[in-house]
Amino acid sequence: MESSLAHIADRVRAAAADQTPLRIRGGGTKDFFGLALHGEVLDTRVLRGIVSYEPSELVVTVKAGTPLAELEAALADQGQCLPFEPPHFAKTPADGATVGGMVAAGLSGPARASMGAVRDYMLGVTLLNGRAELLTFGGQVMKNVAGYDVARLMAGAWGTLGLITEVSLKVLPVAPGEATLRFECNQADALRKLHAWGGQPLPLSASCWVQDGEAGSGTLYVRLRGAVAAVEAACRRMGGTRLDNATVAPDWAACREQTLPWFAARAERPDHALWRLSVPATAPVLTLPAGAQPLVEWHGALRWVLAPEAAGNALRTAADAVGGNASVFVAASAGGTSAKGQFDLKSRALEQIHTRLKHSFDPAGIFNPGRMAPGW
Repeated sequence: MESSLAHIADRVRAAAADQTPLRIRGGGTKDFFGLALHGEVLDTRVLRGIVSYEPSELVVTVKAGTPLAELEAALADQGQCLPFEPPHFAKTPADGATVGGMVAAGLSGPARASMGAVRDYMLGVTLLNGRAELLTFGGQVMKNVAGYDVARLMAGAWGTLGLITEVSLKVLPVAPGEATLRFECNQADALRKLHAWGGQPLPLSASCWVQDGEAGSGTLYVRLRGAVAAVEAACRRMGGTRLDNATVAPDWAACREQTLPWFAARAERPDHALWRLSVPATAPVLTLPAGAQPLVEWHGALRWVLAPEAAGNALRTAADAVGGNASVFVAASAGGTSAKGQFDLKSRALEQIHTRLKHSFDPAGIFNPGRMAPGW
């Protein structure tokens, strides 16, 4: 065991013995999310570097504290990428997102609806559990499917089950063809178009519908990626206004990083939270509180809403009505060192499973206590 990992293991062992909470942290770019932040910071950035990368096999193994930007640059040099477009949410280059944080948060960007989530590209993981035991699950090839798929269990666990030290990921080649189409339409028309296109063999990659101002007109942006011939054929079939790729690329990056003007408007409304409504892609326009105009992503499956936290019941009712859920993504009071978000865990059975998993991996309850649930 290398010295940096041995030092971390010693800290975990001591914390378990003393029942001292530890807050697992990489770049800290997602400290705003979750119920609360408790414990002494355990920095993972000492675990840095690409362990192995086989471009011909589309597999990379990387240490958890490696900057996400560093991994993406290495993949780009080989014409490859992380297809799920993980957000960085970095405020400064010095505090950039890490690979371990990417997995622990389980967040994906604009391509999520078409290309899958972080967990879909997880092949294997090595982690320290709450007993300071180094455990390895999965592997570096797709054929390692025997037993429980614990590697994917770590995606979205927010560090509550263990400290990820190393992860193996499947990567994909960058699509040779790309185009972005723009359509001027209201939300209902945008959803109808997206629902119709979703049932056709089109190389849909991402979509974003946004309205400029409360009384402004709405605009739907659709990104296509795939074989050049397929993208060109789709452009002719779908219509709309085709935008220059170089011009629109920063806008898709801003959508991923939530720096579009629509998101920035929250700064002018300090009492408003950013709500995340996950609904079926075929859900119609939702009945939202007055003045709440959503930004729609993932071909209709993700609706972002700016609204006071007092509007929570109305938003949850609207999401519930179509079989979805609503949660606070960025609380009105969230800051760089305080998380005030809310998870919408409505299943008692699922909550019990989470609790048993937590006790199995972290019996002393030292990892990120209170981040996902008040009791652990």
